[in-house]
Amino acid sequence: MRKKIVAGNWKMNLTPEQGVSLVNDILKEKIELKYNQAVVVFPPFTGIAGVSKSIEEIENTKLSLGAQNISDKSSGAYTGEVSAEMLVSLNVRYVIVGHSERRQIFGESHELLQKKVDAVLSSKMIPIFCCGEPLEIREQDGQNDYVKKQIEESLYHLNSETVSSNLVIAYEPIWAIGTGRTATADQAEDMHAYIRILIEEKWGSDAAENISILYGGSVKPDNAEELFAKENVDGGLIGGAALQADSFLGIIDKMN
Repeated sequence: MRKKIVAGNWKMNLTPEQGVSLVNDILKEKIELKYNQAVVVFPPFTGIAGVSKSIEEIENTKLSLGAQNISDKSSGAYTGEVSAEMLVSLNVRYVIVGHSERRQIFGESHELLQKKVDAVLSSKMIPIFCCGEPLEIREQDGQNDYVKKQIEESLYHLNSETVSSNLVIAYEPIWAIGTGRTATADQAEDMHAYIRILIEEKWGSDAAENISILYGGSVKPDNAEELFAKENVDGGLIGGAALQADSFLGIIDKMN
């Protein structure tokens, strides 16, 4: 059975102190999760150590820790980069790879993202691989081919066992990120179902059944329930609504 995941991407927000305060507010609620559910927070690099310590201090915590980015290099003279080994040392479990903001603003290529996926996997962490189309592609009805190319060029080198057990995909229509616009639940379901078909065609039915596919794009407590109710939507990659404990907890509650 595939895992249901709510992942909070804080982006470049919150100081280390603010991040710890937010996590403590979330942990106060004693989140009750089923065996196939997970909640992950993704602080900026400066906040990971403090959040990691807060999570460790809570016995039987249900919160997992993630990183927003990773270097494809293991070490060396790469000013400003952060390696897989550094993240593992801070108990990071998940890493976002290929977020549209990394692709668009920082020019990350399919080839580079393939290397980043490999860096995450080689260190026994789980990549959350992001894919999704801009508005002009959606308006031309080219979203399927666009997303297929992203998946082909960054993930098709992986084997079926890895895809089945150690990979998460997040579909994030670029036109719905931070814009207040949200893909309808049916639009999200259509793309998630298409991605699952791609997975089955390449890696087989077991991989298609076991991989979690998240929706990212202005998810809020008031639309999460409808989105999460769709057969192929396995949770959400949350942006702005993850910066407040009440709204994030409201989304987590919609997993049940």
